[in-house]
Amino acid sequence: MRLRHLMLTLALVLGPVVAACAADVTGIWTAEFDSQVGIQKYVFTFKADGEKLTGEAAAERMGEKATVTLTNGTVKGDQIAFTEPLEFQGQQVSITYTGRIAGDEIKFTRKVGDFATEELVAKRKKD
Repeated sequence: MRLRHLMLTLALVLGPVVAACAADVTGIWTAEFDSQVGIQKYVFTFKADGEKLTGEAAAERMGEKATVTLTNGTVKGDQIAFTEPLEFQGQQVSITYTGRIAGDEIKFTRKVGDFATEELVAKRKKD
């Protein structure tokens, strides 16, 4: 009886701690989606350190390729967010991403400045 009580107490105490741990997003993720400017292909390289997310986005759109360093990255539980800075026709545009991690997929909502909002899915690249 005492062991069962101890196990129940540990489960109640440690359960929220385990649930609060950030999902594992470190690695390479790919996405391809249709947008207002046509098909876009992305390769995201993420590195998580606690709740801090850093990385790069290599994009191919409108026949051009570019790689940028991501900013404002966070991972909290299964939630991920970051900003992709973009220079478009001489203007700086922030593309904000928010998403939910589920195993080897991330479902993102991508807000391109005040111009567009898009949905996409990134998949973990397998070695």
